[in-house]
Amino acid sequence: MRAARARTALSQEALAEAAGLHRTYIGSVERAERNVSLVNVARIAKALGVQPWELLHPRSSRAGAHST
Repeated sequence: MRAARARTALSQEALAEAAGLHRTYIGSVERAERNVSLVNVARIAKALGVQPWELLHPRSSRAGAHST
């Protein structure tokens, strides 16, 4: 999610506002401190202009993930 946010040049605060979520929630999701509901994945994806699956794809996750 952080990479997608960086590509759009949105701050955590701007993404949170666009998704209707709190800025601290976005930060904790990026640090993998929270489990995210599918509803919030969809909200974040819409705010980033990507498909929800793109946020869940292993290649888009943190280091150590491998794609098939």
